Amino acid sequence: MVVMAYGRVSAKDQNPERQLVKFRELGVPDRYTFIDKQSGKDFERPRYQAMRLMLREGDLLYIDALDRLGRNYDGIISEWKYITREVKADIVCLENETLFDSRKFKTMGSIGKLLEDQFLSMLAYVAEQERLKNRTRQAEGIEVAKEAGIRFGRPKVEISSEFESAYREWKSGKITAVAAMRKIGMSKPTFYRRVAEYEESKQN
Repeated sequence: MVVMAYGRVSAKDQNPERQLVKFRELGVPDRYTFIDKQSGKDFERPRYQAMRLMLREGDLLYIDALDRLGRNYDGIISEWKYITREVKADIVCLENETLFDSRKFKTMGSIGKLLEDQFLSMLAYVAEQERLKNRTRQAEGIEVAKEAGIRFGRPKVEISSEFESAYREWKSGKITAVAAMRKIGMSKPTFYRRVAEYEESKQN
């Protein structure tokens, strides 16, 4: 039997350390700990897929909470059943360990499978509703901020008259890009970055 763990945070700048501490305390080896830093809207996550491929019958998988597995109602149920019933590995959800330890349900026979389905459906539904609620809150927050005059996106680029003049000459073919750079004293990377910013500002 191999003991594994799967954790997830929703963004690259979020820290999964809280989940990692739990997995280490359970004695899960680092090489069998899989962490993704992306949304749980689907299961196309590289580390999750790697873990899924490695699971074998009799293995044990720890997850911190059901929504770390995913936030899609149907997907959570499908993945849980695939792991526990097709692969025949076990899952322990640490946040609801008294309810969600697939090993316990297996000892109850057919009634255990029924209870597992009911609990899983209930908690998967809660996980998805929480995701939808967060999206609604985010949309409402953005709308309130816009009404308050807060602007989103890149700040307006300040373009000097010298740059505009050189830009127009270059675009019209009167001078080369190199000549335009020399005229306003810009390096090649800065010049083309400023060109991109200027052209983007003109489109908005």
